[in-house]
Amino acid sequence: MSAEITERNLCDICGQLLFICVYSYMKPNFDLSLILNRIEDAIKPYPKAAMFELAERGYGSLFEQLISCIVSIRTLDETTIPVSLRLFDTARTPEQFLALDIPTLTQILYGTTYPDQKAYTMRGIADRIVNEFGGNLPADFVTLTSLKGVGPKCANLALGVATGQAAISVDIHVHRVVNRWGYVQTKQPEQTLKVLETQVPREQWVNINRLLMPFGKHICTGTLPHCSTCPVLDYCEQVGVERHR
Repeated sequence: MSAEITERNLCDICGQLLFICVYSYMKPNFDLSLILNRIEDAIKPYPKAAMFELAERGYGSLFEQLISCIVSIRTLDETTIPVSLRLFDTARTPEQFLALDIPTLTQILYGTTYPDQKAYTMRGIADRIVNEFGGNLPADFVTLTSLKGVGPKCANLALGVATGQAAISVDIHVHRVVNRWGYVQTKQPEQTLKVLETQVPREQWVNINRLLMPFGKHICTGTLPHCSTCPVLDYCEQVGVERHR
């Protein structure tokens, strides 16, 4: 009897291994351009990522994009957009920001996380632009990240949207999606950025955040992703996915 059980167990194991091998073999070669095209169609019913939406509404200068990205830190797009619009109704240039005192700016930023801290950050950025750069913010990654409160994500996003420079912005959605695909194997968004810069064609760099942010927010969600209706499931390794819709 024990030999019979062992034989059956071996048969089960062999069957499972065969399924895994066949399933892996059936995965097509990873085609990023095709994947992004499919995602572009899939996210059409959903709101655009906040920075791209604001640019379409006419708030596309490098300074405005940088300020909006600071607004967005730890804040949902549903809040980022109206707060940014309220802010730009009052001030759109570094000089106009310097004319606002901290309490007024903090009040305008109400609804975001850390409005007082962001008010000081924005005033500090405006002050450097006016007094160090003559009112014109250089479109340069090193300069942007030298501004207090500006990290690689905001610098790259502002550069990509405002100037069209090849720049990848990695937020939590982008980081999760590309790791779930198995396209990268990283622990932190900063690591993901470095790997993506070596693997993604430069002409697609700006599209990474433009497409994967809403895709990650609405389809490839953090919990219970919509795998059953995902347009790129056949390319996805579903790394870390235990349950899905």
